[in-house]
Amino acid sequence: MVNPKTAYEHEEDPTSGPGYRTYEVYQRERVGETTNLIKPRQLISDSFLDDPFPLLEVLRENYPCYRDWLGNRFWITRYDDVTSVFADDQNYETRPKCWVYGAVGYGRDLWDQLPVQRAFEKKIDDHIEEVTLESLSLFQEGSIDLSKDFAARIPLALWGKVLNLSNEELVNFSKMFWTMQRGTNWNPELRESGRRAMEMLTSFLRPIFSDRQKFPEDDMISAIAQLEFPDAPPTVEDLVVTLLECDYQTLHGGLSNLWFNLLSAPDQMAKVKEDNRLMKFAWLETLRHSPPVLSADRFAKQEVERFGRLIPKGGLLHCSSAAANRDPRYFHDPNSFIVGRSDLCQREPRGQYRADGLPAGIAFGLGKPSVHPAVPKERPRSLYALMRDTAVTASLLLLDSSDTLIISGEEAPMVSCRQLGEMWTCWHLPTTRL
Repeated sequence: MVNPKTAYEHEEDPTSGPGYRTYEVYQRERVGETTNLIKPRQLISDSFLDDPFPLLEVLRENYPCYRDWLGNRFWITRYDDVTSVFADDQNYETRPKCWVYGAVGYGRDLWDQLPVQRAFEKKIDDHIEEVTLESLSLFQEGSIDLSKDFAARIPLALWGKVLNLSNEELVNFSKMFWTMQRGTNWNPELRESGRRAMEMLTSFLRPIFSDRQKFPEDDMISAIAQLEFPDAPPTVEDLVVTLLECDYQTLHGGLSNLWFNLLSAPDQMAKVKEDNRLMKFAWLETLRHSPPVLSADRFAKQEVERFGRLIPKGGLLHCSSAAANRDPRYFHDPNSFIVGRSDLCQREPRGQYRADGLPAGIAFGLGKPSVHPAVPKERPRSLYALMRDTAVTASLLLLDSSDTLIISGEEAPMVSCRQLGEMWTCWHLPTTRL
């Protein structure tokens, strides 16, 4: 008979240390024991893709840290809980999109370099009006699809300006960029397509990057190409990784959801038309009420006891901004879209006021709030401020283009996800200008 002590003489004893505690917790919990109000498959159903809020309310009010056995994750749904996990870098980490592709080390994310941020900010500020007016010129016989021809077109056109790409180059870039970004979710086929798109984008940008190293312009590519590091100069791989890690959903999805909300609520539209300054609050309320990025994943860096559970090292916490932003503990009548609501404030992750806090709640696509003021004197504006100003400028130009905008078409538009984990937005918003 083998002596149990000598059996693990040259390896770690699995019955000791954190591994044993984690094992015990997992073995004691059984599927369906205390979660009879919800079934795991409901969280991947078509109805959840179209309208996640009823199920999220069940989780938030009954199972604030729900063990999803099917998805092998914990759902975190209350405002205080989500923001605390979002802010706690001691115990949790957000893994980069490169990690999903198994490409950690492919390149460096250089977004935190001030010259890169300055180039990005300047090009957007300089061209947002031009890009918006070009989109509005697509109105034919008084009709336009605000989702396709306005909300989706403006961000891509801005990328062309930010990178100083020709129209032909932008068409090729957009296809590869979009495919690369879509591949960072769970779908294996999209992931493989995204990995190939990442390599193709690298090849596509290599000669442009090389040229901007020699002959710099005023764009983001040149800003990265001209950076100086003592150990390793910037590469085209750094450029691609920086683009990969950038937010691509908030402006597109937020603009579409903003106008879906306004056109669906004539009383709220009337407020904005009466006082254009309220467009800023309509944008912030959209990020709270209809966030295009519904959730973000955080991973436990070590075993953590939270929410009455033992979260194992590497455990996946699925933080739901959609649930947290409609938490009735923080927001009155949270399911209603109310421009200028009295409890619409900017909060930092702990729920306290800060000038550059989370606008109207949680906007995962824009990352963590800056430690600097939203509009500092000697550095670029925060992403929260920049995206707000961009969305407001474009929306006011649209509002000024017509006295009346109404939803047209036979089918009522709706907000939905095309795939689990992707952007939640209004994909089709036919609109008539009177």
